Amino acid sequence: MPKVRRSRKPPPEGWELIEPTLEELDQKMREAETESHEGKRKVESLWPIFRIHHQRSRYIYDLFYRRKAISRELYDYCLKEKIADQNLIAKWRKQGYENLCCLRCIQARDTNFGTNCVCRVPKSKLEEGKIVECVHCGCRGCSG
Repeated sequence: MPKVRRSRKPPPEGWELIEPTLEELDQKMREAETESHEGKRKVESLWPIFRIHHQRSRYIYDLFYRRKAISRELYDYCLKEKIADQNLIAKWRKQGYENLCCLRCIQARDTNFGTNCVCRVPKSKLEEGKIVECVHCGCRGCSG
């Protein structure tokens, strides 16, 4: 089984604490990539990949910014090796985007009317009992 690490440079101190979780997420990603897409819409087959990508980035973000359990050096290593999505984490640090599911949901060029995705609309502004699913990543509401 291939390791998560990619560069020749040895990982910083503390890597052994996060490695098992990253290995598990990497295994889930491989399973999601090889999963059959029979009977699903074209966009639905990518939803598990987006969810796992979000989960992996959120794990690194929480360890560094919320729990302060990893060093800056290890955090930078994870970003440099593209273990976590640097752009998504940068958005999470801004007010109003703390629960953002993916970057495609805030790109106006990906929608028909040049607005944000429907998952960015607050639940209080939607009709009562209406279930909304994002076309890009399958999110059911990340605006709060």
